[in-house]
Amino acid sequence: MNKKDIAEIKRRFNPEHNNITCIRGCYVNNQGEVISSFTRSLVGMAQEEAEKYLAIFKRTLSGTQGQNLIDIQFDPERLMDSPEHQLLTALKDEALKNEDTVSYFFQQIIANLHMEDHYLILLMHDGYDVPYRSKEDDSKVAGMSDEVFHYILCSVCPVKLTKPTLSYDPGQNDFRSKESDWIVGAPEMGFLFPAFEERAANIYEALYYTRDTAVNHDDFVNTVFQSELPMPADQQKELFQAILQETLEEDCSMEVMQAVHDQVMEKLEEQKADKHAEPLKLTKYDVTDVLAECGVSTAHMQAFHDKYDEAFGEQARIDAVNITSPKQFEVKTPSVMIKINSDRTDLVETRVIDGHSYILIRADEGVEVNGVNVTI
Repeated sequence: MNKKDIAEIKRRFNPEHNNITCIRGCYVNNQGEVISSFTRSLVGMAQEEAEKYLAIFKRTLSGTQGQNLIDIQFDPERLMDSPEHQLLTALKDEALKNEDTVSYFFQQIIANLHMEDHYLILLMHDGYDVPYRSKEDDSKVAGMSDEVFHYILCSVCPVKLTKPTLSYDPGQNDFRSKESDWIVGAPEMGFLFPAFEERAANIYEALYYTRDTAVNHDDFVNTVFQSELPMPADQQKELFQAILQETLEEDCSMEVMQAVHDQVMEKLEEQKADKHAEPLKLTKYDVTDVLAECGVSTAHMQAFHDKYDEAFGEQARIDAVNITSPKQFEVKTPSVMIKINSDRTDLVETRVIDGHSYILIRADEGVEVNGVNVTI
């Protein structure tokens, strides 16, 4: 799914633009015991309560593609024999109305998911009457529809006990003690099935969500999809950085790291401008093209290739957002940390003065020290 596909589905999660037929929930304690299960409908639900459910579902489609949002691909050859795919399809086709199917799905997750906190599993079904769009200007044509996109969305949220506290009571116009309460937090993981691509259902894919980019929740993924995910985004980034440092040796300079960062950022900006584009992925050859321009030796580039193949796989393509941080360029010494806007790495350079290595930052104006404007 690309950004435009995701954004179109996210717009469904408001009280006026959805056709959510059913919400199913299962509340589980940290021992894996079901405390409560329920079926709800947005129809007749108080607006404030409905908005909270919709906010959770919307959050499950939020974040960065390649980090929080990951495409799940089913093997086409074993699709018809896959019990996981059959279960997801049944949930969708039955619009969550079959008690046995929903109960079996919940039990499968509970048996394989291990969380420290109590948690809530939420399932919803929606039928999106996909409006027809003009091919000339991509505008919606009122009263015309291509198809109805039936899908389910699952959110798994921690439920935590708050601490007793003082709280304002408007009725008493005073502060009163408020007892502990169980509060539903933002989703830790979830998924959309099937994927929504080119404004239609793609039964061969799903979109998986993880809040923590350092954790993939493999137990959940294996239970629901029986599919293998790439290593977590944070781990990809750390491993890629370690490979650069180990293989480039003395060629791993500030200038090389700036060049890699700037080239990736340039590609990300180009991709960002195209809402129809898939998340940008780079190969080892994309990286070595930059290294070659920086004068890195052939021996060091070959060492990079070998380590890359060993760590990621010979044909692996890494999400560009996991190679460098799109938000900032960070320089660190044992005593100092410098954070620079991603598009202004040109402000930083290195120089050797009187035998000592220095990091120089151009500071023509707007310099503050502890919040006070100073003159240099």
